[in-house]
Amino acid sequence: MKKSAIATIKIIAILTCLLIISCSKNPNNSSSQSTASRINLTISAAASLKDVMTEIQPIYEQQKTNVSLTLNLASSGSLRQQIEQGAPVDLFISASPSHINMLQKKGLIIDESLRDLLKNQMVLIVPQQNTASVNTFQDLTKDAISKISIGEPKSVPAGKYAQEVLSSLGIYEAVKPKIVFAKNVRQVVNYVATGNVDGGIVYRTDTNVSNKVKIVANAPEKSHTPVVYPIAIIKDSKNIEAAKQLEEFMFTPEAKAVFEKYGFITLKEGVGSRE
Repeated sequence: MKKSAIATIKIIAILTCLLIISCSKNPNNSSSQSTASRINLTISAAASLKDVMTEIQPIYEQQKTNVSLTLNLASSGSLRQQIEQGAPVDLFISASPSHINMLQKKGLIIDESLRDLLKNQMVLIVPQQNTASVNTFQDLTKDAISKISIGEPKSVPAGKYAQEVLSSLGIYEAVKPKIVFAKNVRQVVNYVATGNVDGGIVYRTDTNVSNKVKIVANAPEKSHTPVVYPIAIIKDSKNIEAAKQLEEFMFTPEAKAVFEKYGFITLKEGVGSRE
């Protein structure tokens, strides 16, 4: 009987130890599950959206505490190429329908997610001092004007729009030798702000980033393709449902207020220009 009692006590002790070990592991398991459930979404957005997206990021992360956003900002053409090469992207906001349409033709976006989000305007900017006395687009043809800057038309939508403006006004060939091409629209602003060029053509919203430049002329409305920013979910996204929720947020009054704060024109779903 004594041996039987001792054996029983040993078994109970072993079971108790196993139970304690099991319980001690539960917090770690819970923590691991919590970590595993956290979602990271990558947004590839045109460089002209840098400031507005930087402000929207923490607002969304505060609302969706299990979601973190990674911003990938560059020219729309560069972002398109990254996606074509398999870069892990969930949501793409382009500064031109053409780049997002290329992805659509290759089957790289979810078609029903493609929507027009914003509009922008093209303007002519000069350094604050404006020593070259540039006041109109026609002034760019003067001999006294040695350099002007626009984005690289093949990869920077703002550059393509700028080229359209100059061509529409009949001065592109005259100013072509003076053009300094930039890798993105912010670089154009920097060239003008530092006085490296006499003027530049950029989005109206980009003039807010520097107090060393000023707008001297607005591009005529019909002189270029409407500046529309479409948004779409990438088909290879690992978190499509979360990406859908993020896209929906971009059309909420809260997000629109931020876009408009930076000078963008917000659109109702489906309104815009598709090339």
